[in-house]
Amino acid sequence: MPIKIPDQLPASDVLRSENIFVMPESRAATQEIRPLKVLILNLMPKKIETETQFLRLLSNSPLQVDIELLKIDDRPSKTTPSEHLNNFYRQFDTVKNRNFDGLIITGAPLGLVQFEDVIYWEHLETIMQWAKQHVTSTLYVCWAAQAGLKLLYNLPKRTRKEKLSGVYHHHSHQPFHPLLRGFDDTFLAPHSRYADFSLEYLENNTDLDILATSDLAGVYLAATKDKRNIFVTGHPEYDANTLHNEYIRDFSEGMEPPIPVNYYPNNNPDNTPYASWRSHGHLLFSNWLNYCVYQQTPYDLEHFSEENFTKD
Repeated sequence: MPIKIPDQLPASDVLRSENIFVMPESRAATQEIRPLKVLILNLMPKKIETETQFLRLLSNSPLQVDIELLKIDDRPSKTTPSEHLNNFYRQFDTVKNRNFDGLIITGAPLGLVQFEDVIYWEHLETIMQWAKQHVTSTLYVCWAAQAGLKLLYNLPKRTRKEKLSGVYHHHSHQPFHPLLRGFDDTFLAPHSRYADFSLEYLENNTDLDILATSDLAGVYLAATKDKRNIFVTGHPEYDANTLHNEYIRDFSEGMEPPIPVNYYPNNNPDNTPYASWRSHGHLLFSNWLNYCVYQQTPYDLEHFSEENFTKD
């Protein structure tokens, strides 16, 4: 089944060129089926690139998914045309009285910034609190996972001395958990963050199900018992060249970044990198849509209530 996005969204041409089933709004309006309503709060600077990456993963599902894009505030963007933001992104005030099946909160380049110094922190807290009453399942990605842990568990910010960057091996801890169905015992996933998510720290301070970890990168995937809050500390949505672009950017700014681990062939940045995590990225998102969203959400979103959800 396709994802439904605005007819003129730039990502639609990219996805169609990759033979991904994208349904325009005009065609979807003729179908008598209830699509899943998924909201994406895009905190990344390059919004067109990021929305395309997430839409690619959301498209690999038998479910029809109705996507809406949300921006955090009205500040002008240096990397995304204002016309694009005005045409395709909504303000929170326009959706706050509605219910959604799923919410994705992306990462943000704020790894070295304290929460209280994030200009939109209070607004982000408002949206995360709102999601408790209006969203079936929320997916927190990378920096958003750290922000979500602060909100839900009051965990202080933990920052690594050096940036974690590269593609790391992970181990599945609960192979029969719905989010891990179909996963190999070990798999690869990219990370790009300063945040520290050690296994001991989360085990000692939360009641989360720890689903996948890396010996080098710490916890990769964790979830609340009711599957309404999913924390992904890496970037399964990244394209093959995303880590390379970040490395070149940091290098050009004089930051002397480490070469991303297990990424370039022969560990040489002159060699073209390739994606070794794509299959598990798609599987993670299709599992989330099916088992955490579709299987739990009420058919009539107008009757959404936290009482609909019980812990397993």
